[in-house]
Amino acid sequence: MAAEGGGKEMNEIKTQFTTREGVYKLLTHSEYSRPNRVPFNSQGSNPVKVSFVNVNDQSGNGDRICFNVGRELYFYIYKGVRKAADLSKPIDKRIYKGTQPTCHDFNTLSATAESVSLLVGFSAGQVQLIDPIKKETSKLFNEERLIDKTRVTCVKWVPGSENLFLVAHSSGNMYLYNVEHVCGTTAPHYQLLKQGENYTVHTCKSKSTRNPLLKWTVGEGALNEFAFSPDGKFLACVSQDGFLRVFNFDSVELHGTMKSYFGGLLCVCWSPDGKYIVTGGEDDLVTVWSFLDCRVIARGHGHKSWVSVVAFDPYTTSVEESDPVEFSGSDEDFQDQIHFGRDRANSTQSRLSKRNSTDSRPVSVTYRFGSVGQDTQLCLWDLTEDILFPHLPLSRTRTHTNVMNATSPPAGSGGTNTGSNGNNSITSTPGNSIPPQLPRSNSLPHSAVANANSKSSVMDSAIASGVSKFATLSLHDRKDRHHEKDHKRNHSMGHITSKSSDKLNLVTKTKMDPAKTLGTTLCPRMEDVPLLEPLICKKIAHERLTVLIFLEDCLVTACQEGFVCTWARPGKVVSLFNPPL
Repeated sequence: MAAEGGGKEMNEIKTQFTTREGVYKLLTHSEYSRPNRVPFNSQGSNPVKVSFVNVNDQSGNGDRICFNVGRELYFYIYKGVRKAADLSKPIDKRIYKGTQPTCHDFNTLSATAESVSLLVGFSAGQVQLIDPIKKETSKLFNEERLIDKTRVTCVKWVPGSENLFLVAHSSGNMYLYNVEHVCGTTAPHYQLLKQGENYTVHTCKSKSTRNPLLKWTVGEGALNEFAFSPDGKFLACVSQDGFLRVFNFDSVELHGTMKSYFGGLLCVCWSPDGKYIVTGGEDDLVTVWSFLDCRVIARGHGHKSWVSVVAFDPYTTSVEESDPVEFSGSDEDFQDQIHFGRDRANSTQSRLSKRNSTDSRPVSVTYRFGSVGQDTQLCLWDLTEDILFPHLPLSRTRTHTNVMNATSPPAGSGGTNTGSNGNNSITSTPGNSIPPQLPRSNSLPHSAVANANSKSSVMDSAIASGVSKFATLSLHDRKDRHHEKDHKRNHSMGHITSKSSDKLNLVTKTKMDPAKTLGTTLCPRMEDVPLLEPLICKKIAHERLTVLIFLEDCLVTACQEGFVCTWARPGKVVSLFNPPL
């Protein structure tokens, strides 16, 4: 799966890589897998996923890891960079028959050293609530598959809740559950609660409260992943129809949308301060979307196949409050300017807020995010000020940001851009005229867009009395299509005009035809937004990558062969790190 014509160098699996902050090293003895360490035959299997939780163990070793491989689910003490993994002693191991685990999520709010609540979604549609410390199975949801018969694609606890959780299925439906309620012995009946642009909200119609509490229908195609904003108030969803949709979770309002360049979107994540959203998908690109401006501000091209995971690194996102300086020197020089560690990570969000709330430039910011894909490559990216604030002068030379085709706008395009996607509008003003060296889509850094604060509340009595303020996302029912079946098929721009996308126009008259979205604010042309180059792009596995998680002293990746790898951050390798005898 290496790059074509790349030779031996391109096919070589990397065990370390260097960024400006130093060398990241693969800790071979911190590899987690099935106890026999035999590569898993992943043909036709669901993606390997990893979940972490900290149980606040007094011993200082409170991290726990859960991962699925085929029909198996493992739960271990995670020792990270401190000590070698002992695969002979899992805290819990489960082997399932007739179905496979597809995703899982810990409730970090209720986790203790004696008990954790772990949700596990399955290929046949069920969701299990287990406690791997007590080795208990407390509840099984959708047991008879009366709510949905298709594969669970994503499951997450609602932030701040010990009882509510969201479940997305490959059918396109997404449901809100309460662990205290039953699912019923008959298929649920729904009644329309609210209808908005390209989405409808249904509530379960029954005499007594039962699961699911809510069901949302959004657009067309499977819902591949969703993610809550850091404050838990917004929900970002990516779908097989190629759309990112961001909802206000409290008011059940659509905040903004974005369309992929082509093909489905597979993954989504939020910046630590909630200002930006990054997506990845079948167009082989990472796309950066501004939450405040509701527009694409950059794309990144480094992968040679589908992007399966995107994630921000809160520990390397840097905020500098000193005077801006020019930088074009060595790695050592740069380390004098930026420090990494717990203190920086803990203060990043507040300092980012400070940066975004001022008109002057006392603070310089760089966001770090990463991506992994089916091309077996890991890419790291820096989102810098010349991309975030193109209307301001550069504070220093950017060595890893390539603004492709950033020339004068094409003839006839004009220096301003006015677009509408039905839920928000971006209109330039004379005072925001575009500098000739910037793409036209960057002419509107502070456009007037409708946001959650300016919208009137739509929390009608049905929501307030029936299901409080929580809602879910879903898409139209459709035939379950196995995601792995066609992951190697060829892609072209023709995907923009796919039948499933055309049906999107039927939901509302004001919705733009997806076939005509290219060149609009929903989906700018490649030459209209900056194109990022990755800081590093390294082949790190033999099989497609399915996991990327940033921890304080390491980053964690996993591939479809069932190997979970730990990469120590610069300076974090323990000198006494020895394998078990």
